[in-house]
Amino acid sequence: MNVSQKNPSRGKKLLLAIIAFALALLVVLAGTVYALWHNEIATISSIQLLKDRNDAHLDGAVYTMHVKGGFYLDDFIEQGGVQNDGELINFITGKITKGLMDINIENPDIGCSSFTAATENGDRLFGRNYDFSKTNSCIVFTEANKGRHASISTTDLQFLGLDVNKNLDGFMDKVTALAAAYTPLDGINDAGLACGIYMTYQGGEKTIPTNQNTDKPDFTSTTLLRLILDYAGTVEEAVEIASSYDLHDSANTSYHYMVADASGKSAILEWVAGTDRTDNDGSKRELVVTYNDADSHIGTMEGETDYQVITNFVIEPDYYADSPETEKKGADRYARIYEELNRTDGIVKDEQAAMEILKIVGRRSWKNDDNNGCTVHSVVYNLTDRSLLWVPNENFDQPPYTFRLDS
Repeated sequence: MNVSQKNPSRGKKLLLAIIAFALALLVVLAGTVYALWHNEIATISSIQLLKDRNDAHLDGAVYTMHVKGGFYLDDFIEQGGVQNDGELINFITGKITKGLMDINIENPDIGCSSFTAATENGDRLFGRNYDFSKTNSCIVFTEANKGRHASISTTDLQFLGLDVNKNLDGFMDKVTALAAAYTPLDGINDAGLACGIYMTYQGGEKTIPTNQNTDKPDFTSTTLLRLILDYAGTVEEAVEIASSYDLHDSANTSYHYMVADASGKSAILEWVAGTDRTDNDGSKRELVVTYNDADSHIGTMEGETDYQVITNFVIEPDYYADSPETEKKGADRYARIYEELNRTDGIVKDEQAAMEILKIVGRRSWKNDDNNGCTVHSVVYNLTDRSLLWVPNENFDQPPYTFRLDS
């Protein structure tokens, strides 16, 4: 009898011991997960739907995401960057998901327009249309830390392999979205510096990506923009960054950039070697910087103005001398934007007036010179007060679709 009476007590003690061990294990596991992924968990939790999709209008969904921590950019720089998208994917996957989940990055063909201007009260502006096709977008906020600027940038979530016909419905989609910090298309930082990326189709009939190979560290197309937003406060600092790395363009295409700061200075950054027809060895290209106050060699129109315009062709004189005019993508938009800016000598009333210029060359109001189906987003960055006016997919006259954000 005594033995049988003690068995239930022993069983209860054993059960309690097992429960205590399980709870302790859960605490340890939770602590480990938090230690490894606390920034990523906070970032995923910050993802918010800003505007839902409207497939009939080719509108993808628009999200905001606040990136917590440094997203391993210091490690990226310390290792000397990467030479291609595959290496970038490996870096992001290894750092963000600790190798447990795969992330994909791809850069489709894009056609875009940008310009600089000033408002009547002296604020400096940077306007940009991103032309492509229906896709989901994410407005990405990053924090200032360790000598780095806070920033707001926009990325195309299709670049991360996410389905353009679906919202970010699952946990894995949101994990993939963490890589958006490495794929900005345009942005502004807390120093009032803005930058954008634009395709150039260099190399004649077959577009050849820039692929420099010196002893400098390396970056890919969007990671250059990331470094500029994080570490440059002026145009000269941005040029110094671009000059310090070898550029390896993504997705078998080529790009150039425009950067501007709150002082009113701007520059177009291009990598060229020869003319369009002979520029077919990406390793031979060198950086050419064209400043807004030293561009008379480009043409009379450019030399007589302090503002700059960029679309999808290389602005270097005679670059297309031996190519048909059809290869000078975006020349019509370039001239049209200059026409509008020239009416007021580059002075616009305010950000909304600058947005009206972007509206003029939007895909729905402009005869396309390429295969892009819509203007995914239009944004006017105010470099003076570090704010932005953001409109998705040419919903220019719809107040609920106009967003004002501060950096």
